[in-house]
Amino acid sequence: MVAVPNLSQAGQAARNPLAFIARRWTPSPETVRRAALAALVMSVVIVVTGGAVRLTGSGLGCPTWPKCTDDSLTATRAMGVHGVIEFGNRMLTYVLCAAVGWAIIAARAAKPWRRGLTRLGWAQFWVVMGNAVLGGFTVLTGLNPYTVAAHFLLSSALIAVALVMWQRAGEGDAEARPLVGKPVRQLTWVLIAASGALIAVGTLVTGAGPHAGDSSDVPRVPVKWETIAQLHADLAWVVCGLTIALWFVLRAVDAPAGPRARVRDLLVVLLAQGVIGYVQYFTKLPEVLVALHMLGSTLVWIAVLRVLLSMRERPESERGEEPVPAAVASAPEPAPAA
Repeated sequence: MVAVPNLSQAGQAARNPLAFIARRWTPSPETVRRAALAALVMSVVIVVTGGAVRLTGSGLGCPTWPKCTDDSLTATRAMGVHGVIEFGNRMLTYVLCAAVGWAIIAARAAKPWRRGLTRLGWAQFWVVMGNAVLGGFTVLTGLNPYTVAAHFLLSSALIAVALVMWQRAGEGDAEARPLVGKPVRQLTWVLIAASGALIAVGTLVTGAGPHAGDSSDVPRVPVKWETIAQLHADLAWVVCGLTIALWFVLRAVDAPAGPRARVRDLLVVLLAQGVIGYVQYFTKLPEVLVALHMLGSTLVWIAVLRVLLSMRERPESERGEEPVPAAVASAPEPAPAA
């Protein structure tokens, strides 16, 4: 007698592959957190490699999008090293997608199923897709400095979501409980806003500076980069002042060790970033220091967000989420919101 394949299981796997995997695999909490960390690390790597594309003048190494040239999907020998660098950075987007996909699968397969964690993974996916499209517009507009700035800012948003997912993967699902008073939390949000402004102005320094991303006539922000750099430096001092003030406030109110440690970490990162920033300014923006400053900007952003996340805790809930019934697990999931 010939065995008949179980078509119902194959159909369920095709309709809802994540639920199909979840019924057959249960990752450990450590695996889920490592998957979230991998997505966070790749979100930083893609920023640094994108900066390398610009600093090597390879921004138009592939002059069109989504193909590298009108006739080739990949870089050709005639395009030289700039084509290889630009196309290589595009390929790293697939590595980033794989890391985000792994985080989504691990979060979906965890028992009990934490829906909020899965949604954070899907949020990363849609930000990556949006940034890929925006990157295409950046190429098609000839490296317009404003689309380049938007590309970087959306990457910063991706880092924020990835960091929150990594943080949440190591916490419980109970309602967040503040560890400090409302005035301290408000001061922290002011620090977040100032840091966001610092990063945004930094993209304008890039848009006005000498590293346009290509040797052709690339449009620049019509302001002297030294002028915007001065504003950028002023905002950096504001962020440093707010950080020092927050550190003193946390000591005055005898805050828990966690928030104080995160603020201390932020101060160290800010000081290192400030040294790099001033050295690159007085040495006329050498490529290596600009690359280090871009890496530093991602680390500052991560450190600032970790300060915010340290101001509350989420202990394990008493019951946690109930295991998902088989009928629900096999049903198609609703499409996540963009």
